[in-house]
Amino acid sequence: MNNLNPRFKKSLIGLALVCSFAAAPTMAGTQVAPEKALALLDVQAEQFTKQIVKISDNVYTAVGYHGANTSMIVGDDGVIIIDTLMGPASATNAWNELQKFSGGKPVKAIIYTHSHGDHTGGAAVFAGDDNPEVIARVGFGGEHGANKLINPILIPRGVRQFGRKLPADQETHRGLAPAKTLDHDRGKGHIKPTLSISEDVYRTTIAGVELELHAAPGETDDAQYIWLPKEQVLFAGDNFYRTFPNLYAIRGTPYRDVTNWSNSVKKMADHNPKAVIGGHTIPVLGQKAATAALTNYSAAIRSVYDQTVAGINQGKSPNLIAHEVELPAELKKLPYLTEFYGTVPHAVRAIYAGLLGWYDGNPTTLNPLAPADEAQKLARLAGGTKALTKQMDDALKAGEFQWALELADNLMWLKDAPVEKVRTGKVKALRGLAAREYNAPNRNYYLSYANELEQGKLQGPWF
Repeated sequence: MNNLNPRFKKSLIGLALVCSFAAAPTMAGTQVAPEKALALLDVQAEQFTKQIVKISDNVYTAVGYHGANTSMIVGDDGVIIIDTLMGPASATNAWNELQKFSGGKPVKAIIYTHSHGDHTGGAAVFAGDDNPEVIARVGFGGEHGANKLINPILIPRGVRQFGRKLPADQETHRGLAPAKTLDHDRGKGHIKPTLSISEDVYRTTIAGVELELHAAPGETDDAQYIWLPKEQVLFAGDNFYRTFPNLYAIRGTPYRDVTNWSNSVKKMADHNPKAVIGGHTIPVLGQKAATAALTNYSAAIRSVYDQTVAGINQGKSPNLIAHEVELPAELKKLPYLTEFYGTVPHAVRAIYAGLLGWYDGNPTTLNPLAPADEAQKLARLAGGTKALTKQMDDALKAGEFQWALELADNLMWLKDAPVEKVRTGKVKALRGLAAREYNAPNRNYYLSYANELEQGKLQGPWF
């Protein structure tokens, strides 16, 4: 157990060096040269090094025992657990280590920061026979029910985003979690809340520890943060972690109100905490560093929102705005705002859709051509299917992988297209993009999709 793993301390030097690649990429968005992409991803992996971090005299956080963090507050006659990992196996491993600092005291309470399964599935391990209070916000878990009808597509998209089926030689990580985690028993240790908080601020004392539970809608509507006024320690849940936030998840999510998210993080910063423990990644220690991290995080979210709204009001399309919006230079250079997990373009498109829906205001897009019709006209413009196929090949040779990908999708609608050649072209384009990608979900998705295509697991004219 230590305040920060020495390996992580060493990695800060590397991060300072390689973050310049993200701040000034040689290609678009989160695309850089392959060796730079891997260097960035390797350094970010240090954020998940397995360790127990001592936050204060009575607060400990277990990092790297699953994708998320779990924390323990030691009180006078018991302990309080904040979040419980994915399932009993990961929870057991973390609890075995945390108990070395618990003084053998019973668990008096378990508090969920929000309802995502990687924070709630191992509660039974911590609870044992202690029968603790289990505390969450009113509406806990309610957002998930609406997604059940589209689980047939959400589940495979989630698998791709996290790279769950990638072979070892293609794995890096998930941006804020290791590539491999103990998931076989997900949710099997979940305990339903016994106390649901409806107040914006709920103050209580448990095991002699003063706590404040604050409503903090952001990544989820049921989110809350926990503030320890005496220790000046703040548990942020998934509204903060050391990477640009996932304002939109490519697996598919309803609109996450980013103004709420920004406001919640700003409220956290107003406490001027001496330590902030995110839902994932290494905690930020020291009042100056912790307060600055929250302040900058809130500002980054708000900046993307404000720039997007400005573009909307200028009549620009979501695609155009997504290519124009950038974080201010002073924020973009910060390691904990590098786009390892969320990305600015994805956030822009989500904000646009959340505020205006799908239509961009251009009458051309009111009733666009069907994909097959557009593909036929593009082939005619190129001089036929053979010429369009050559354009795809030329794009691949030139390393213009996104253009090759788009041409492949058009070709697959043409009845006279060389299907296997186009399929192979799309696989090459996806892997070319993946090699240059330091955003982990993007990289995982490109590689996963390419593998499925190559293995013949995808069906449909656009594949």
